[in-house]
Amino acid sequence: MLTRKQQELLLFIHERMKETGIPPSFDEMKDALELASKSGIHRLITALEERGFIRRLPNRARALEVIKLPEAYAQQPRRGFSPAVIEGSRGRSQPPAPQRPQPQDDMVGSVSVPVMGRIAAGVPISAIQNNTHDITVPAEMIGGGEHYALEVKGDSMIEAGILDGDTVIIRNTSTASPGEIVVALVDDEEATLKRFRRKGASIALEAANPAYETRIFGPDRVKIQGRLVGLIRRYN
Repeated sequence: MLTRKQQELLLFIHERMKETGIPPSFDEMKDALELASKSGIHRLITALEERGFIRRLPNRARALEVIKLPEAYAQQPRRGFSPAVIEGSRGRSQPPAPQRPQPQDDMVGSVSVPVMGRIAAGVPISAIQNNTHDITVPAEMIGGGEHYALEVKGDSMIEAGILDGDTVIIRNTSTASPGEIVVALVDDEEATLKRFRRKGASIALEAANPAYETRIFGPDRVKIQGRLVGLIRRYN
């Protein structure tokens, strides 16, 4: 059973996507449900996910998939329902990714990795988006597992050798060890590249630049989206 607010949010998301193809923002969800803050929306989305009505898509900020609707609503006559995807940063679902070409002889030993947008090495920004393009990296850089790349914006990790404009290669994982540089998603909204630390029961996101303070969060506010395994830098 869903509470009234949970059902209102689920139907609001579904109807907005069906009518316009553009997802509601967290502010629009908050206003539609007449809530005082976006934290209430986060709690409702978590409850809907736990009950199997929606699913959060990995590696994309504020990306949700509507899996099912309440039984009473689902039984109403309508044209065929298909899951709606909310693309939080871009606002529109993307066409299927084209088939990647097979490596040519001169590319043997290289791997194609999708670039998923920008990541903040500074103040967090909405970062993880859809695949914008692919890059080719040496196979020995990444090893096994799933990987993606992000373009760095900001200077908070300069003492770790990560500069504004670099491209970082990230291994997709939801766990990290203290001291590793990770992609961290804060409050399901903002992604940032920082060094992962633990402070008791809390999580610390530590910059590698003395101009930036270490930020401390409760463990339920931070999700690890991957850890740094490589870096690409271009010189003009």
